[in-house]
Amino acid sequence: MTTETNGAAAPKDAAKNAPAPANPSTAPVAAAAGTNPEKLTPAQLKAKAKAEKAARRAQVKENRAAVVAAEPAKKEGADGKGGKGKGKQDGQPGQSKGHRPSMSGRRPSFPGTEKEKDVRRGIPQCFSHVPMAKRIPTSEAHKDVHPAVLVVGQQMATFAIKDSISRLEATMLALRKVIESYETPEGNSLSRHLVPHVLNPQIEYLTECRPMCFAMGNAIRLLKAKINSVDINDPEDEAKEDLLEWIDTLIKERINLAHFVIARTAADLINKGDNILTYGRHRLVEKTLLKAKETGKEFSVTIVDDPYDRGGLVLAKSLRRADIPVLYSPNLGGLQLKVATATNVLLGGEAIFANGSLNAASGTADVAMAGRKASAKVTILCETINFDRERVSVDSLTYNEIDPERYTADSFRLLFDNTQDKYITGVVTEFESGGGNSPAQAILALLRRQEDPLIA
Repeated sequence: MTTETNGAAAPKDAAKNAPAPANPSTAPVAAAAGTNPEKLTPAQLKAKAKAEKAARRAQVKENRAAVVAAEPAKKEGADGKGGKGKGKQDGQPGQSKGHRPSMSGRRPSFPGTEKEKDVRRGIPQCFSHVPMAKRIPTSEAHKDVHPAVLVVGQQMATFAIKDSISRLEATMLALRKVIESYETPEGNSLSRHLVPHVLNPQIEYLTECRPMCFAMGNAIRLLKAKINSVDINDPEDEAKEDLLEWIDTLIKERINLAHFVIARTAADLINKGDNILTYGRHRLVEKTLLKAKETGKEFSVTIVDDPYDRGGLVLAKSLRRADIPVLYSPNLGGLQLKVATATNVLLGGEAIFANGSLNAASGTADVAMAGRKASAKVTILCETINFDRERVSVDSLTYNEIDPERYTADSFRLLFDNTQDKYITGVVTEFESGGGNSPAQAILALLRRQEDPLIA
């Protein structure tokens, strides 16, 4: 009896002495299957390919299991982040209105290569929604991001530009350069191509560097609405010129002119002999105090400084150069005693919500509450571009950021706090109806009047 093992060929003599097949037509097939292993039938080829595919799959599974076993910290880091679904502020932390996928121009990231991921690993899950500024290397930015936008993103991520109005102005000037260099591709229209294919990558990059502030969100929405209103039959040069002029007008009216009007209106609220108390350094408060001094009013200023930012020290030097008496306190210690001697508390805001609550630098709420307890007037200075008519805020965790410079796995500092409207006497804006000093609850009415002057 002849035995064939592992497809080995039979001896030549055995092949010669084998009986001839009953059907001569099957002889070549039998020879191919039995005597020549290099030639296989279609069924055998299919079975062989299936076996090789199964072997490859098994090898891939083994490699994946080895990677998981070698890097257990990867899963722990993902759990510590509390998932990927962070919101964006346009105002709001993380991606606004849903999570956006990461930009297509990015190189893949690996565990331990990004400092931000390692640091956030220690944040409790209940705070995982609070975002933090992150410096993104320009080499990892989307290929369509304009160089001017790259510069602004880096400045925001490193806090070289940090207050909301400075970020708004830098953003609009950068987008102005984007529009200047834009050319509508053949077969497209400016109103339908510019926003989704050109502006959105710029905005996404900026918001990944640092969550969008309220002023940026409002201005970008207005810009998109302006672009969408462009007639598709308008010449491209005229449409671009109109958009550039609109950006210049927004900066002039909503920033420069607003600062002038707010400073003049708030300066009228300061009387001779007043003691003005303020917190940290805010652009509008500084302009107001200098404007009041220019009008010949004599008053003194008490500055309670943010112990981490130290902007109040810069303000104190600026006021002293203008011959304004200044009492400087490096922190919130003894706040009740300082507020007790104040006749007016002037505070700046980063945003005001529809329910009248104030979003401002951390520590502002403490000063406002102490001021109201001491029966002092608490006046907020804020541009209307920072108003949010759609959202309300009752705590400091919904719309906030983690300070990337003062943060460890054991503790972290929030950049902003929330002041309820009951601690605010009035709000001064560039909208002068009603004397420019309106209650915080009247925020929506102010916006409606600004958009439609016919409303009484």
